[in-house]
Amino acid sequence: MMKRLLFITVLLLPLWSAAESDHERAKALRESGEIMPLEQILANIRGEYPGRLLEVSLEQEGKALIYEIELLDNEGKVWELELDAVTGKLIKRKQDD
Repeated sequence: MMKRLLFITVLLLPLWSAAESDHERAKALRESGEIMPLEQILANIRGEYPGRLLEVSLEQEGKALIYEIELLDNEGKVWELELDAVTGKLIKRKQDD
């Protein structure tokens, strides 16, 4: 049992480290002014997309930095939004079925 637990822990450690470094990278980009703060992005879209925030990620697509945001609206529909992390401009929106 102990060997199995150790094996699982060793397998998950790189995933945790990658997530931590992604968080630190996003924080550094925000603090340097290279991207907009997530709070500002969310405030800008709240009027058109009210509801509950489900998930957020900061992705790099080519040279562009993209906030990928998933929201649950007041009617129970899930929206996936992609916004330019530098300008805050909505790039893509999709409603999940």
